[in-house]
Amino acid sequence: MYKALVKPLLFQLDAERAHHLIFDNLKRAYRLPGTAALLRGLYDFQHPALTREVFGLTFRNPVGLAAGFDKNAVLTDELAALGFGFVEIGTVTPRPQPGNVQPRLFRLPQDEALVNRMGFNNEGAGAAAQRLRQRRNRQTIIGGNIGKNKDTPNEQAAQDYVACVEALHEVVDYFVVNVSSPNTPGLRQLQEREPLIQLLQQVQERNQSLPQPRPLLLKIAPDLTDSQLDDILLIARETNLSGLVATNTTISRAELRTTADHVTSLGAGGLSGRPLRARATEVIRYLHQRAGDALPIIGAGGIHSPQDAKEKLAAGAALVQLYTGFIYEGPALVGRINRALVG
Repeated sequence: MYKALVKPLLFQLDAERAHHLIFDNLKRAYRLPGTAALLRGLYDFQHPALTREVFGLTFRNPVGLAAGFDKNAVLTDELAALGFGFVEIGTVTPRPQPGNVQPRLFRLPQDEALVNRMGFNNEGAGAAAQRLRQRRNRQTIIGGNIGKNKDTPNEQAAQDYVACVEALHEVVDYFVVNVSSPNTPGLRQLQEREPLIQLLQQVQERNQSLPQPRPLLLKIAPDLTDSQLDDILLIARETNLSGLVATNTTISRAELRTTADHVTSLGAGGLSGRPLRARATEVIRYLHQRAGDALPIIGAGGIHSPQDAKEKLAAGAALVQLYTGFIYEGPALVGRINRALVG
């Protein structure tokens, strides 16, 4: 139904407007008696064999929703009813910010891809925390993807990440430090060895000082070289990270079916979707071959089918996340993957 009826209508709208329309209607429908049970009946496939123990947390299944979809923790209960084993909110910053100028989200249907330059648009960590305190579903793991405000200098970035940890600590199950988005000017410079060590050490120090410290993960770009990935592994050990998220969006525009002129006309931004699948899997495999199970990986990038998810897991991912595939394939994708994993 989604691909035959809903998707064609949504794809006639501006991508960001369609996103808000989905949010508004899902939120409204979920309030109606019986809707939660209906959604679970349609989409929420669960099986004991799907349970995963990762980062010291129990995930009811290994298929999660990546950060960027529910930035402000508006739909965590509704998304759980669609069958996700975990939902990662954000990227959240300490203070609210509008993000980049619109339009800033674009579809590449020929490639089943998206280009976005959202720029960490969100209502701030405090607003997200308040919503998470009110959620009903406590079984689904919630991750908090955290970043810095655009006007915060890199030299003071750690203060922003620490502020997010303090605001969200009581309401999320794990944190992801996002320094790999291409849409905040200068942010990716924090992936360099020395700035990254200093940032993670400060964030980890504050995290460990709080009651029940949360697993702390790092989200990395697919555009890193092998030597940079080796540095990431060393940094992960040095700062006692619990795991990695591989990968974020890419700045590459290689081998797209969409015409180069059209892609260029869209401007800068991170590319996600099918074109990212192979590179994301390469990064996962490289990291896992060197770190093994000692550093669990959440695999993300180009998962549009059960086979894509299995590929990430076979490469070494402990869990997987959807975003662009969820938009192109619809909510049934979550259950299809989980059913395929059982067998």
